[in-house]
Amino acid sequence: MSETLTAAEARIAGKRVLVTGAGGFIGSHLTERLVRAGADVTAMVRYNALSNWGNLELLPAEVKAELKVIAGNIEDSDFVMRAVEGMDVVLHLAALIAIPYSYIAPRSYVRTNVEGTLNVLEAARRFAVGRVVHTSTSEVYGTALRTPIDEEHPLQGQSPYSASKIGADKIAESYWRSFGSAVVTLRPFNTFGPRQSARAFIPTIISQALDSDVIRLGALDPQRDMTFVSDTVSGYIAAATAERAPGETINLGTGSTFSVGDFAKRILKLMGINKPIVQDENRLRPAQSEVMKLMSDNRKARELLGWSPQVPLDEGLQRTIDFVSRHRYLYRPSVYTL
Repeated sequence: MSETLTAAEARIAGKRVLVTGAGGFIGSHLTERLVRAGADVTAMVRYNALSNWGNLELLPAEVKAELKVIAGNIEDSDFVMRAVEGMDVVLHLAALIAIPYSYIAPRSYVRTNVEGTLNVLEAARRFAVGRVVHTSTSEVYGTALRTPIDEEHPLQGQSPYSASKIGADKIAESYWRSFGSAVVTLRPFNTFGPRQSARAFIPTIISQALDSDVIRLGALDPQRDMTFVSDTVSGYIAAATAERAPGETINLGTGSTFSVGDFAKRILKLMGINKPIVQDENRLRPAQSEVMKLMSDNRKARELLGWSPQVPLDEGLQRTIDFVSRHRYLYRPSVYTL
């Protein structure tokens, strides 16, 4: 980790931090890092009757012992108000993120992603929270009109998911402009790593390589800019503490891009496995909804946050392979996860 990001962790030590979406893939890694950095962390997870904490269940016992976990619904403004009160920093990751499911249940995405973000921002405004980091996505850019994609690139709602995130981003921008809320919008390009579900294509490739005869994917040609999860987490902590970040929208990405098919071949090579890779028609997005190329311009993150990716692609892929191999019970390679 770079010197600047170590300083960012030191600045967040002792602060009262709420992480929404803490039970998710990135949220669980962020929660763990914050605890290890000495922050006073409250982890918000979605209520369920089984009292399951999602990916937080995979954290080491000593980390879980330091956590305060609260369960509720980001769409419930009263619950969010109670959760936000008394916090110094809110890191807002709670969202519906699966693009295929957004074709089936688009209204759910508006309620969770737009209204949920509004609930967080309004609570933070009322309680004068010092910093809110709002999570956007590179999907808001749609298929690149120019590369690398900077933060001024036009926004294109090519799926109900991306449209809902554009709406959330604009709500966040409005709170900065209207009320002076200290909100930072982070736009991670595709993140990967341990604990990611088979909703994402890299764990799908790995789990199928381990337990299926054929690697079945959606479109193989789309190009993605993949950042290892520990680097994305470093970006969040930097955004939570950097003086010049409020009011800004900031990309997090490596600036390199490869096709889904290329990733599949690369992963199989790392695993020492030779299996056919096929395009499954049932996994394809509608033609005008598919985002063909995402490649970040990360100069703003370097300048304002002192952030740059540290984990090489193959190292990150190997760590992910190791995790999926040890946790095969978490994956159902014969089922298409929406």
